[in-house]
Amino acid sequence: MQNGASAEKVEAALSNYKKSPLFSTREKLALELCERMTYTSKRVTDKFFARLKRNYSEEELVELAAIIALENFRSKFNPVFAVEAHGFCPLPAVKEVAAQATSKFHEAGGRKSTEHGTGSSERAVGARADG
Repeated sequence: MQNGASAEKVEAALSNYKKSPLFSTREKLALELCERMTYTSKRVTDKFFARLKRNYSEEELVELAAIIALENFRSKFNPVFAVEAHGFCPLPAVKEVAAQATSKFHEAGGRKSTEHGTGSSERAVGARADG
């Protein structure tokens, strides 16, 4: 990958990052924070937060939590307007899953933006195909 994590790290993150030797303690904690902020059944407990504070400054924690929250926001906001991934992730496994999800999305609701004459992947507000 051009910027960011190596392809090996991304593949490890998709499988079992907690046991992977490719990640530092800080990286493993950041990934666990992602999980705890993303999954409804998980929480950022006082004990986990104490571990975070031992490895990150307050400024780093605020920035990390903000980035995770933004990505969680986008994952919920974008589908409302049929904003799809643009193929930025070069990993074959991710591309395959994204293609399957996009296909199911279009089959389920027939909500392609071209149905509304926009010709782009961004849908105008109020142009929902399913009312």
